[in-house]
Amino acid sequence: MTFAIIAFTCAFFILLTGGLLLFNRETGVKDLATIIGQGKSKKTISETLRSTGSSLRTVVQRFERVIPKSQAEVSVAQQRLIRAGYRNDSAVSFLYSAKVLTPLALCAIVFVTGLGKQSPFVLYAGAAGFGYLLPDFWLSKKIKSRQAAIRLGLPDVLDMLVICVEAGLGLDQATARTAQELGRARPALSDEFGVVVLEQRAGCPRSDAWKHLAERTDVDTVRNLVSMLVQTEKFGTSIAKTLRTHSETLRTQRIQQVEEMAAKTTIKLIFPLVLFIFPCLFVVTLGPAVIVIAKAFTTYLK
Repeated sequence: MTFAIIAFTCAFFILLTGGLLLFNRETGVKDLATIIGQGKSKKTISETLRSTGSSLRTVVQRFERVIPKSQAEVSVAQQRLIRAGYRNDSAVSFLYSAKVLTPLALCAIVFVTGLGKQSPFVLYAGAAGFGYLLPDFWLSKKIKSRQAAIRLGLPDVLDMLVICVEAGLGLDQATARTAQELGRARPALSDEFGVVVLEQRAGCPRSDAWKHLAERTDVDTVRNLVSMLVQTEKFGTSIAKTLRTHSETLRTQRIQQVEEMAAKTTIKLIFPLVLFIFPCLFVVTLGPAVIVIAKAFTTYLK
């Protein structure tokens, strides 16, 4: 029984690792080629990863066809994946294949561990339903974490834009420079700004490219920034002053949010105080008195 559980867990993690390798195969090729440092080895590694990715893509597509889906559902799932930072064409296939593999994995765990003998219908149905919804929960968590990173790094990015604009660069060149310089410090925003630069180089108007940024991220602060930039371009006001004012406003809002959270801690501490600390204090302070009173009553009744 233990060996079966270990074998199934190893197989599941191997499939998961293969999927992650397929997502980041280009980065893997570059890293491995840098370590080895030989052109011949780079070609061999790239060919191996390409063949592995194609085989995994074939398996994923077979599992993907199990779930019926409409074009609207696929577009919504693709939009959510883009907000989470996954822009590959195979990301949707991996998402729907995960909705098939995860319920099967949970049902297999229930079968191997013997939990299904107690109430088979409830446990298997619960495992299948939870496994079907688990990829969506994971994707929602990734979206929230990426949006939080974007909110946190937006003031720094705006400061970099202000520096570039005041140094004499245009807004397009400043956006490209910011995406290049802040690639390690703020990878999420750097990635999004890089997409904006690519759209503008492809011929997309500046306002449309920034509006696409707001739609991809779905962050309120980014939407405010985009509307402000569109109005600045429309009315011809100073971009540097506008960006500096917006950056200071974002930092002020962050300070206010921290102060609000600190003010809420006094109310949130009431529940642990009442449930955990006060009973202990009552036991420590009133416990000896209760023992003495109980002994006094027992001696009096005797």
